Amino acid sequence: MKNIIIAGPARAGKSTLARKIKTELGHFVINIDKLAAAFGGAFPQLDIRLAWNRDKTTDNIAPFLGHFLGLFSSPGGHALDPTWRSLGAVPGNHFVLEGAYVNFDKIAPILKTYGIEEISEHFTCIGLVQNNKSPEDFVRDFKQHDTTDDWTYGFSDTDLHKVAEDLTAFSRKMTEHLAKHNFTIYDTSVEREQVLRKIARKIKETTQ
Repeated sequence: MKNIIIAGPARAGKSTLARKIKTELGHFVINIDKLAAAFGGAFPQLDIRLAWNRDKTTDNIAPFLGHFLGLFSSPGGHALDPTWRSLGAVPGNHFVLEGAYVNFDKIAPILKTYGIEEISEHFTCIGLVQNNKSPEDFVRDFKQHDTTDDWTYGFSDTDLHKVAEDLTAFSRKMTEHLAKHNFTIYDTSVEREQVLRKIARKIKETTQ
């Protein structure tokens, strides 16, 4: 069974899909936002922070993600450094990594030092995007579905429109990036829950 990577912009359903996979397959969930928050608190000098500069945070956390994925997923669990040979992958210890702060142009070369030549051949790679939504669609959804757990909760209409415009552009950018690295891409603009159930069912079927 492969470890799983779910990538894409905010609100596309990454966390929801990860929870479904955890429930059905027992994978533990690693949330990149939480990793970024932990780095921001422990090592502010690394400039890995939430709600800051997306591109800089993404680039700065990429080396960690590359080594993390390599150490936990490669057969030998070690890279070029021979002192890491005792850090092998744990059999049966499967995870799903999910988030938006991913730059596979920087992650892929690190994975190669662990013998992982192609990300999509070693991991189940899923991209979730929402390219069929306009900024107005996003704003409508924010107003209809936001709860106190959502970071956009309580935003003014002006701020919601700024977020929506950014999400619209970022979703298309992420689609191109993930396609470049052979992710299987799903659009959750319409009937999101049905699409996520279909993906979870497909992953479960491939593991049986």
